[in-house]
Amino acid sequence: MAAALPPSGAVRAFVPEVRDEQVADLRARLALTRWPEEATEPGAAQGPALADVQRLVGHWRDGYDWAAFAGRIASVPQLKVDIDGLGVHAMHVRSRRSDAIPLLLTHGWPSTCYEFLRLLPLLAEPAQGLAFHVVAPSLPGYGWSDRPSEPGWGIERTADAWAALMDRLGYPRFVAHGGDWGAVVSTTLARRHPERVRGLHLTLPMSAATDDDRATASPREQRGLIREAAYRRDGSAYAQLQRTRPQTIGYALVDSPVGLCAWIAEKMWAWSDTAPDGGSLLSDDDVLDAVSVYWLSATGASAARLYREVDWRAQQAPVDVPTGCSIFPAEIIRPPRTAVERQYRRLCHWRELERGGHFPAAEVPELLAAEIRELAEQLHRLESSPVNGQSNPCEGPR
Repeated sequence: MAAALPPSGAVRAFVPEVRDEQVADLRARLALTRWPEEATEPGAAQGPALADVQRLVGHWRDGYDWAAFAGRIASVPQLKVDIDGLGVHAMHVRSRRSDAIPLLLTHGWPSTCYEFLRLLPLLAEPAQGLAFHVVAPSLPGYGWSDRPSEPGWGIERTADAWAALMDRLGYPRFVAHGGDWGAVVSTTLARRHPERVRGLHLTLPMSAATDDDRATASPREQRGLIREAAYRRDGSAYAQLQRTRPQTIGYALVDSPVGLCAWIAEKMWAWSDTAPDGGSLLSDDDVLDAVSVYWLSATGASAARLYREVDWRAQQAPVDVPTGCSIFPAEIIRPPRTAVERQYRRLCHWRELERGGHFPAAEVPELLAAEIRELAEQLHRLESSPVNGQSNPCEGPR
């Protein structure tokens, strides 16, 4: 269990701004782009194709609706609060329902908290079922959270800050959800503050698989392991670079909008599920919304530094908070259930879905909302009327 929570300051309202001079500067930079030649191999073997990036950048320069973007990112209540010396930004949407459950959503890279925008009304004001008071912070160094000026803002410190944030907002207990870094932070939060976390919902559990796990994996799990192997072989160099030399890549990501756009778009295209037309479930505007937040907040370098702060050995420690996992077919890392059950010792919800990838809140928000609600309903039933004499993994060991 963690030590005392870090101190928090006053909560203040925050509205993200998109200034005309920022847009004009971006368009001027885009107009001066010096393009490389096309790759010497077809497709995306060496990275996104020149024509694809030129099309996306052309839309960003001439067709992207900046007023609509500004309206989207300012469409819900937001706040900033000083926690442990850092200004933390968050969306905070309170349900009109008096019985709503506090829910903490944490994003990952290369996403932002605004990935959850389509999810918010489905959770805060559902047509039926449980409702939630939703808090979705920006990770330190991401979006409009402050950029750390010293090392040490890793997963554990962030998890402690999230516990302090929820305390400051009046939520002593809550459900935590995350994928990518959000899964790692939420897991650490459950491990360090188990008395605060009623339940944990993950879309990307980072449990280490053994040879036995792989040998006994189901056919669907085998396909996931093949996809993960391909990602680790051909698609994970970005993580090694951001872990070892975040400052080096940071110069390009903060100064070059095309460099930033290609760096992020490649992953959003590759990690999302395929639409019926063969493209991504994410639209060009979905991709550019994320890229634009990184560009306007100048957080390409500071976001990359999180990769340098994590101790992966510590992330394999067991978790005893009730946990649910929703596994989407196009996810990049896919440990078999046996590996996840070994780490999350109160695994009480597991579903392998038919659509969706690494960004389910943006790709398939209705499916993700239903999954979060199903776990919360299990927890609610258990807490309201404990099951006696029957095995229930949410209850944990007797």
